[in-house]
Amino acid sequence: MRTALTGNGHGGSGTTVVDVQGTVADGYEPLRDAFAENFARRGERGAAVAVYRDGHQVAHLWAGTKDVDGDVDGGAPWEAGTAQIVRSATKGVAAAVPLLLHQRGLVDLDAPVGTYWPEYKTAGKERTLVRHLLSHRAGVPVLDTPLTPAQAMDPAAGAAAIAAQAPAWEPGTEHGYHAQTYSWLTGELVRRVTGRSIGDWLAGEVAGPLGLDLWIGLPDAERHRVGRVGEIEAPAAAPGLRVRPKKSVADAYGDPRSLTRRAFGAIHPPADENDPAYRAAELPASAGIATAPALARFYASLIGELDGGKRLFAPATLTLARTEESAGPDRVLISPTRFGLGYMLHGPASPLLAPGSFGHPGRGGSLAFADPESGIAFGYVTNGLQRNITADPRAQALVRAVAGVIAG
Repeated sequence: MRTALTGNGHGGSGTTVVDVQGTVADGYEPLRDAFAENFARRGERGAAVAVYRDGHQVAHLWAGTKDVDGDVDGGAPWEAGTAQIVRSATKGVAAAVPLLLHQRGLVDLDAPVGTYWPEYKTAGKERTLVRHLLSHRAGVPVLDTPLTPAQAMDPAAGAAAIAAQAPAWEPGTEHGYHAQTYSWLTGELVRRVTGRSIGDWLAGEVAGPLGLDLWIGLPDAERHRVGRVGEIEAPAAAPGLRVRPKKSVADAYGDPRSLTRRAFGAIHPPADENDPAYRAAELPASAGIATAPALARFYASLIGELDGGKRLFAPATLTLARTEESAGPDRVLISPTRFGLGYMLHGPASPLLAPGSFGHPGRGGSLAFADPESGIAFGYVTNGLQRNITADPRAQALVRAVAGVIAG
């Protein structure tokens, strides 16, 4: 579908021509229209969206260029198999690993973390439970001494830094988004329980069996599929959080002493997300790489059977994933947030499809979630990273289109 729309495009004016590729099932045409409009009016450069319903794919659309710095009418085009780094949307994928280990009887969510990771029992963290790691209640969103990118990509260095860190609050009493430290908390837990890295476990137990183009630790053989990402300006002001209290996350981020700034700055200087070494690193908080259909198919497998009968979560595990563990003012994101075990839950700070939806956004754009009641699983990836935290306007336009289809 080649669509010409008049609008802001990449921030200018005039007509943007968008060659939208892919297919949608009958009735999902509004999703295609919203996707095309993202290029014309919301600054999209290259992106893809996929939707599953009741275990079957009903939409997969892509358009634009593989690289953020390519031109929509030139450069390497985005293709059906193009993958992108999805930042914190990785957290929702990574969370499935300890939950599946719990489902298999290998992890007790109510056991102290030190049961599996003895070195963690220091500096006031002795009573931290496994469920606190997954629900952002562990109290270690910051590191007193940030890690360099090279240190962050070394699992042993990251785990040692976390083990030595004193918590910012008594574990289990409050919650605050563990933007970067989630990598070493979950990664080391999985390593101690299984003897395998989280990326290796995911590849062997989840991505491989389900046929997912999804990695925590990109293999060299797949590097050619991944486009360049970069920060871009949204054509119009569109705050990442729907609510703006007296003190906003942007205000807090401007204070170098705040938990907000320090949580997002646990790796300093910031890593280059286009660096092959960073993409190959196993950082389950921030460096996962996936296609849109892989994310949608992954979430579809959490809520029901896929075509072929495969399913990841048992009903009890699904309930754990989306039962509220944390709610209210977030010590890091400032606004009220809601978390289950490893997953953001629907709310003003992270609008998903419906009250029962669970998933995870990635800062600047990407989004993946499932809604068990409607049977919808959704995945969106982009190479243009806008300045928002949890509610990207492009992703939200696509979610609204899906909601309209469901309601229609």
